[in-house]
Amino acid sequence: MIEEYAIVTGRVDGQATLELERRTACGLCGQKRGCGNATWGKLLGHDSHAFTADNPVNAKVGDSVVVGINEKAVLNSTFFLYVVPLTGLLVSTLVADYFFSNQFYVMLGAALGLILGFLWVKGHLIGRDQSGLAYSQAYRAVILRFADDDARLENCSTAPNINIDIK
Repeated sequence: MIEEYAIVTGRVDGQATLELERRTACGLCGQKRGCGNATWGKLLGHDSHAFTADNPVNAKVGDSVVVGINEKAVLNSTFFLYVVPLTGLLVSTLVADYFFSNQFYVMLGAALGLILGFLWVKGHLIGRDQSGLAYSQAYRAVILRFADDDARLENCSTAPNINIDIK
């Protein structure tokens, strides 16, 4: 399970609207020197995007939570996101080259195959209902626990270990 920290910004029934908490590895994003993430962030904007997740822990607005998504679902969708459009591009290029001698139509066919591949992945692989949620439960994010639970576990792990031998 891939986990990330997020903040609940809204709640409807068993769903919660979340925004990811922006975290950096080095903490230099606010400074002028560093790895360049701050520069890209200023140019492109580090906008946070809201998304919907299942809310089995009944988190309320303003709660900091840990949200997760299945690793296999991410890898599966990534595979299809690359393979299907590329296959569409190659097949449509070969078909257009077979039927047309003009290279412009071949390039047009390649672009059309690529676009149709992306549309197929978006529409049929994941699929969405009218509320915008994915049909398949594997592609849905789910709130796993409150982020405060992680802080309590970290504090407990710093306690001294007491070994008791029972004979």
